[in-house]
Amino acid sequence: MSRLAETFVRLRAAGTPGLVTYVTAGDPDLAGTEGILRALDRAGADVVEVGIPFSDPLADGPVIQRATERALASGTTLLAVLGLLKRLRSELRMPVVLFSYANPVLRIGAERFGDLARDAGVDGVLILDLPIEEAGDFRVMLEARGIDTILLLSPTTSDERLRKAAALGSGFLYAISRLGVTGARSEIADGAEDMVKRIRRVSDLPVALGFGISKPDHVRRIGQWADAAVVGSALVNVIAEAGRSPDLNTRVEEYVRWLKS
Repeated sequence: MSRLAETFVRLRAAGTPGLVTYVTAGDPDLAGTEGILRALDRAGADVVEVGIPFSDPLADGPVIQRATERALASGTTLLAVLGLLKRLRSELRMPVVLFSYANPVLRIGAERFGDLARDAGVDGVLILDLPIEEAGDFRVMLEARGIDTILLLSPTTSDERLRKAAALGSGFLYAISRLGVTGARSEIADGAEDMVKRIRRVSDLPVALGFGISKPDHVRRIGQWADAAVVGSALVNVIAEAGRSPDLNTRVEEYVRWLKS
């Protein structure tokens, strides 16, 4: 059983909503990311999504776009992130999911990427702009290396594509609760519960629900329908506000503990 599968089995057995955290690798720099990952692990994050900075994002709102710009300015690359994870992986309890657009992966070659991700102890990969219809070969390549393929679903995903995602995906399915770009919101999208129900009808894979989540009440409410809540922009904003200050890791850890409270 994969680390992701074990994590969601544990959460379901405990009846506890999981917390999936997203960070942009290289923001403020790779050394900072190393400390942030340790802080997330100490705070009890159930899964971490490590975002690979890319110059032309499609779905990232202003907070994550600015984080990506800072990461690229600091010289962060996919190969450098994989090297960091390889050095750090044995110290982390939580599963690690790489979150990337297709271009950085294709630049180094899918097979080479799969080998390096396996060697770095990556548990899952989500390629944001990889259509479900074209994910079959990529899934086979990752599965051969013991890595889960995480697929992204939105409120406009048809029932037919939901069924395809259920057949191809592993680890968990990542559902976004609203259309548009990423960003923290004060309220959960009205259609979030219905989105999870649609997925449940075609799949027994765990469901993590994201887009707009920023406070403990959001996590609690989402836990009534989904297996986990995904917190991205709100956490990235905490990192942006702390910058390179000495209390960066403390502020990250305190924020995640607060979310899990």
